[in-house]
Amino acid sequence: MKHLKYLLAVGAVGAFAPFASAASLPGPLVTPQWLHQHLGEVTVLDVREDAASLTRAPRFEVAKKTGEKKLVQTGGHLEGAVAVDFGKIRVNKTIDGKKIVAQLPSAEYFTKVMDDAGLNRGKPIVIVPTGDSVNSMDMATRLYFQLRYFGEPSNQVAILNGGVNAWLQQGLPVSTARISASRGDWKASGADNELLATLDQVKAGLRHGGDQFVDARPTQQFLGIVVKRPVDAAGGHLPGARSFPTDAIVKPVGAAHEFMSAADYRKIYAEFNIQQGASTITYCNTGHLASGAWFVDHEILGNHKTRLYTGSMTEWTHLGNPTVGLPD
Repeated sequence: MKHLKYLLAVGAVGAFAPFASAASLPGPLVTPQWLHQHLGEVTVLDVREDAASLTRAPRFEVAKKTGEKKLVQTGGHLEGAVAVDFGKIRVNKTIDGKKIVAQLPSAEYFTKVMDDAGLNRGKPIVIVPTGDSVNSMDMATRLYFQLRYFGEPSNQVAILNGGVNAWLQQGLPVSTARISASRGDWKASGADNELLATLDQVKAGLRHGGDQFVDARPTQQFLGIVVKRPVDAAGGHLPGARSFPTDAIVKPVGAAHEFMSAADYRKIYAEFNIQQGASTITYCNTGHLASGAWFVDHEILGNHKTRLYTGSMTEWTHLGNPTVGLPD
């Protein structure tokens, strides 16, 4: 199998050797260095929308004066990865005669998608997005959320911070070989409803005022300057919601995008008047970007009173519920 190596891949041969036991994940995020050392002990679950990039070589530019290599195009995948198409992990539903897109699937549906991709039980899972944007990192958090919701323990799933791009920037090897999946045996083992906010719970939270609502969309969408039609039927935000805008969720590190430290997020929360430790519901348009805000609050900051409203604005607005913002 052909591999592509860029820069210096120290200890690569040893990293791919089989291990007798599974790794103990250090937390919800792992670094490229940690994953390189433990690659044979975990299942790498690659998630992206552009399947063609799995077999495309990454592209670097070399500075003429310094000779420094700069990653300019994502390509390849980690050796042994299981590939998941992000577009397949959610489903469209009809609710009260309205088509609501990109919703949380059933346990049976999600199990089939994971098994068709080739995911097996028995090893901790490290989710690896491309890392080229906040959008890609939030693909990882949405998949992370669904694995957790459908029964994976918190100590059995993590995300590679910065994704494939962070991996490449550390000079680590990728493969451009085609990924051939054999059917896996992963199974959803239940539904952790402590992680999920339903439409009725959102309505109740707005009525009694006991929940903090965090909007994880771009500022223009939060204000209603831009309406993401036809996904949303109206613009603006939920009454009383706080904005945690998309560009504040991760930071660019070269060509990679990485989650920050808990201390960094506490400072960001103070700037955006988001209360730490409060009973919180995160939302966006379809629960994709909001999964990043949920991940920050629930997993990095350890606020287990945080839930994700997976229906988000697409369900809320298409079912005729009120929003606050600039008029359409």
